[in-house]
Amino acid sequence: MKPAANLSLLWPELPYLDRFDAAAEAGFEAVEVLFPYDMPAKETQRALIRGGLHLILINAPPPNYTGGVRGFAAVPGDEARFEYDMRRAFRYIEALRVPMLHVMAGNASGPTAKKTMIANLKNLAQQAPAGLTLTIEPLCPEAQPEYFLNDYGLAAEILDAVQAPNVALQYDSYHAQMIHGDAVEVFREHADRIAHVQLGDAPGRTAPGDGEVRFTSLFSAMRECGYDGYVSGEYHPGRATSETLGWMSLE
Repeated sequence: MKPAANLSLLWPELPYLDRFDAAAEAGFEAVEVLFPYDMPAKETQRALIRGGLHLILINAPPPNYTGGVRGFAAVPGDEARFEYDMRRAFRYIEALRVPMLHVMAGNASGPTAKKTMIANLKNLAQQAPAGLTLTIEPLCPEAQPEYFLNDYGLAAEILDAVQAPNVALQYDSYHAQMIHGDAVEVFREHADRIAHVQLGDAPGRTAPGDGEVRFTSLFSAMRECGYDGYVSGEYHPGRATSETLGWMSLE
């Protein structure tokens, strides 16, 4: 297991590009950014090179500056918009050599939305650049009201229907705890589908150890299940980020 830092949430007091330096100084070798699209890719690339960092994950679609919701994978009738946005995201993926792309489902409900998401993911899996893993992540209603993908069981059903080797599950301890009440058991149940792990405590997406998630048990479950991917801190520090990084030892 390898620690990573989510620079959209950690070191919130610093400008975007300075957060890369802070992560490198803290000992990270990998970072993720939710939506890097406001900054030219070359600027992000320089910050990565300066710190000897790898950008391992970004979200898609890029922000919709007309004020619409983010995510269209499960929205019936928005298939053309979904394809357009994914092509835009792929340009950033290729420029920054990012190995994982979180594909956001958007706000929808019902069986038609599920069919739409499955069809969109099947098509996207065929179009994705070589070496890219597409991830889907259940988000809790407290954080994303009306979001379609709001249950890990639903995510498993979608992945089983898509049946693509480059489409996998993104696990977040905060969302898992909020949705199902036991983040550890959620990890154990879905470990074979998980390609990426994010850490946040519940109920406030606070630093690990500040809430109700059993992180010692979670890290043990990861080792027992053979998870060897990245584990990224994605939480609101609430204090100096450097004071919240004890989880980096993954013990």
